[in-house]
Amino acid sequence: MTNTEAPRTTDLPTAWDPAAVEGRLYQGWVDAGYFTADVDSDRPSYTIALPPPNVTGSLHMGHALNHTIMDALTRRRRMQGYEVLWLPGMDHAGIATQNAVEKDLATEGKSRHDLGREAFIERVWDWKAEYGGKILGQMRRLGDGVDWSRERFTMDDGLSKAVQTIFKKLFDDGLIYRANRIINWCPRCLTALSDIEVDHSDDDGELVSIRYGDGENSIVVATTRAETMLGDTAVAVHPDDERYKHLIGKEVPLPLTDRVIPIVADEHVDPSFGTGAVKVTPAHDPNDFEIGQRHQLPSITILDEHAVVTVHGPFLGMDRFEARPAVVAALREEGRIVAEKRPYVHSVGHCSRCGTVVEPRLSLQWWVKVEPLARAAGDAVRDGRTQIHPPELAKRYFDWVDNMHDWTISRQLWWGHRIPVWYGPNDKVMCVGPDEEPPGEGWTQDSDVLDTWFSSALWPFSTLGWPDQTKALEKFYPTSVLSTGYDILFFWVARMMMFGLYAMDEVQPFDHVYLHGLIRDAQGKKMSKSSGNGIDPLDWLDRYGADATRFTLARGANPGSDMAVAEEWAAGSRNFGTKLWNASRFALMNGATTALEVPSRSELTDADRWILDLEAKLVSDVDGLFEDFQFAKLCDELYHFTWDEFCDWYLELAKVQLAEGGARADATRAVLGKVLDTILRLLHPVMPFITEVLWKELTGGESLVITSWPTAGEVTADTVAAQRIEGIQKLVTEVRRFRSDQGVKPGQRVPARLSGVAEAGLGELEASARSLARLTEPEDGFAASASLEVSTPTGTVTVELDLSGTVDVEAERKRLTKDLAVAEKELQQCEAKLNNPKFTEKAPADVVEKIKSRRAVAVADIERIKARLAAM
Repeated sequence: MTNTEAPRTTDLPTAWDPAAVEGRLYQGWVDAGYFTADVDSDRPSYTIALPPPNVTGSLHMGHALNHTIMDALTRRRRMQGYEVLWLPGMDHAGIATQNAVEKDLATEGKSRHDLGREAFIERVWDWKAEYGGKILGQMRRLGDGVDWSRERFTMDDGLSKAVQTIFKKLFDDGLIYRANRIINWCPRCLTALSDIEVDHSDDDGELVSIRYGDGENSIVVATTRAETMLGDTAVAVHPDDERYKHLIGKEVPLPLTDRVIPIVADEHVDPSFGTGAVKVTPAHDPNDFEIGQRHQLPSITILDEHAVVTVHGPFLGMDRFEARPAVVAALREEGRIVAEKRPYVHSVGHCSRCGTVVEPRLSLQWWVKVEPLARAAGDAVRDGRTQIHPPELAKRYFDWVDNMHDWTISRQLWWGHRIPVWYGPNDKVMCVGPDEEPPGEGWTQDSDVLDTWFSSALWPFSTLGWPDQTKALEKFYPTSVLSTGYDILFFWVARMMMFGLYAMDEVQPFDHVYLHGLIRDAQGKKMSKSSGNGIDPLDWLDRYGADATRFTLARGANPGSDMAVAEEWAAGSRNFGTKLWNASRFALMNGATTALEVPSRSELTDADRWILDLEAKLVSDVDGLFEDFQFAKLCDELYHFTWDEFCDWYLELAKVQLAEGGARADATRAVLGKVLDTILRLLHPVMPFITEVLWKELTGGESLVITSWPTAGEVTADTVAAQRIEGIQKLVTEVRRFRSDQGVKPGQRVPARLSGVAEAGLGELEASARSLARLTEPEDGFAASASLEVSTPTGTVTVELDLSGTVDVEAERKRLTKDLAVAEKELQQCEAKLNNPKFTEKAPADVVEKIKSRRAVAVADIERIKARLAAM
């Protein structure tokens, strides 16, 4: 090794300023084509199709978490030599987008019907061009390394062709049909809704018990929706319920009407709930509909599409919420109300777009027959073609796909993929494929559009050019990973599995499904506007930068588990970035470099061998954790290695070695460069911006984005060196603690005599120990005033110190008294939380454990401070 003079300057500014760097860096990556996938490459492919955000959407914490995970996965694979395609795009979001444009029209005093269908759709396209896709710019701020050249939209011509193709195939195979069934209906949006478009909340209502009939043949039912009794066509009881066996098969008068209805026996009824008898309204309840089908009951629709009563009589024309108390009042007047309970809290579905209470409604809609598709989707996971992470969530997947109901796919909207079915004379029906001409005069196309989830279920392969056999489809399908929240495992993941296997000859749409949890606040509560506890990731990007935001989210991402976040954690991640920046500047200013070759291990110090062994273990551990989607654990390992082992220990030990000069200093610079290089490469997938700047300064390389991923060597770890460094760490830590307890200022140097150092095998490290513990060599006339013994793995070291004149007793007493008050307040706050059942039962386990740890630290601090005060 050639002795080199260490440079003492660096082009790095004294502080990391994300706002000044991130935008420029990102655009440079895009312009260089680093994220553009080459379909002709002979490298192995790695593909992620970005879950398409709504065209109306903006970045929220769930997006930020998922995008961080996907970006980390793709950046690592790119560094490992894969041809990576991370394909971006947007969903047309039928209901949300139509609502947005209709609101604009309302400000002009118009409705979509004033424009007509074609003009309205043109207006939506204009709106998309002007206002849609805001989230795409926000993705750039986060650092998403997507291939912008392949950006897709679910209403693109190519994707529309895919939608028509698969609809036609399903139709011809008898897997799409039209039927009257119960659906979720929004009386404001005037369309059917998928289950995921319905938000449930616990609302106050009223439970009324109504007596049908009189005397021994009467029966009591309870309901929260009294107005629907106007559509009852039966009362159901359990066949084994002794209370009602004598009534099964009989009829009972339906109050307020001139009809009589049968009492039927059905095993769906829970005899232990309420009175054990239920009213059956097949046209307005999904369970009642099934009972009606089993018993061939008529279905009477009593509410129109606006949820207004259509039954002739005193309630005709009333809104459902107006009719409800009116019906109860009429029943009360007839003496039919047996009991009333208010408020009665029960789960109520609301339209996720407008907040209107959803109405279960019998409606003629288009459906997908899911049984054979769902069976194939279950088989693909059971036989391992697709693996779910964490594995325990596979059971939830099977619960859904094994018990899936047929899927209603028609929506009463204008914006979306129009159903390619035409109706002609004599009740003829024709499904038209993308390459077929629609029928001529006398035929009309179905006015409905398809559920947005229908087109997004094709996303993994429609975005690659299907139904055409494109190079992209051949190269990048099946996709490698789907990363998404566990909350849409059924709604989207299962549907992509069904359509992917069906369209692609039983080839699964992705090899791995990684399911992350939901983001909650620091107390474990679900974030919501009404609670006022939501966090806007754009605020974090502004204040802390993309790296800190990403690292905070990734460090909390345990597979399948909800995660709590708080602003102070983002601040902590920013501090981690600052620590990395400052440590790198120090290393660079002291000549750290990758240009020097690391000498053979025999020429290295214990500290060098120790840090290199830890580096090799870190690479191996991080690799394994990446493969297992353990983002929280891998971030934690990177954090502690960087902050604790590298910054707090090796850099300090390196200072002594650098001061020696010559070959020893050069070896240290080489080790510093190698380890820092590895840290920056490993951190890059999660913290791409700060690592890029530091790595380019360290190596002079083009970009971390396209450099290689580190690999662990085959060297056997030096356990002797590790023991010696552990001994020095123990010695320095104990001396520092002793000094603190004695009130010695951290930076003050204290004369000390060390005995047993050589015997413990730490002789070569004594200079480092003295430097780290701020101990000077004893001079003539040295007289120890205090001493301590430190047990290390290799022997006991005695430390004798001269503390005379180093402590201002009165000032130290004041400081300790203040510290005691702080520790006691901390203990009080921790005890208050841990003694509160609402906190301990509802907060995530990791949050509770952190509070317990804080309590333990506070207790220890109080004991230590009190002991010190007593000694003084």
